[in-house]
Amino acid sequence: MKPGTKDKGEGKLHEVKGKVKEVAGKLSDKPELEAEGIGEKIAGKLQGKIGQAKKVVGK
Repeated sequence: MKPGTKDKGEGKLHEVKGKVKEVAGKLSDKPELEAEGIGEKIAGKLQGKIGQAKKVVGK
């Protein structure tokens, strides 16, 4: 698997995990879990963008 594709896939996985944690934190009234989910979701989006950049550059 190419590095760009791998980064995009892992980024999407982190986005989904982050969203699940965010919703679980909201439902269980745990702001720490919600914040952790938001952070993981943002990190996933960033990793996905890095994957897109690698595809464009052709690394």
